[in-house]
Amino acid sequence: MSAALAHARIAEQGGDVPVGAVVVKDGVVIARAENRTVRLQDPTAHAELLAIREAAAALGSWRLEGCTLYVTLEPCAMCAGAIVLARLDRVVFGAWDDKAGMVGSVGDIVRHPRLNHRAEVTGGVLRDECGDLLRRFFRDRRDAATI
Repeated sequence: MSAALAHARIAEQGGDVPVGAVVVKDGVVIARAENRTVRLQDPTAHAELLAIREAAAALGSWRLEGCTLYVTLEPCAMCAGAIVLARLDRVVFGAWDDKAGMVGSVGDIVRHPRLNHRAEVTGGVLRDECGDLLRRFFRDRRDAATI
């Protein structure tokens, strides 16, 4: 999760919402990314999707069985769908997202009983540090808008 946090800080420096993600296989980081939606002007450039793409390229396979995704914020519906499609074994996230989280908060796509794959989920890892980074980012943006 520390590596994901480092990438979240990179996203923040680039003006993006500070979310970072890494994919680990056999204890080795094989992919890492941060949100790049603003920098790329791409609504799909979430940290999770970029890390999943990089992991698939590194393994030469779209099936990421045996891999764990670490991400600083609970994944949204789009990213949760990609997690299922990529067959990731496990998702570990930091801050819960009560507005858009689809790995237990608003819904639970990655463990939906009707889907062909279900990932193991661990939420709340370093949640205070992950959440503080997000809260500060949005507070600073609100403060800048009122100046």
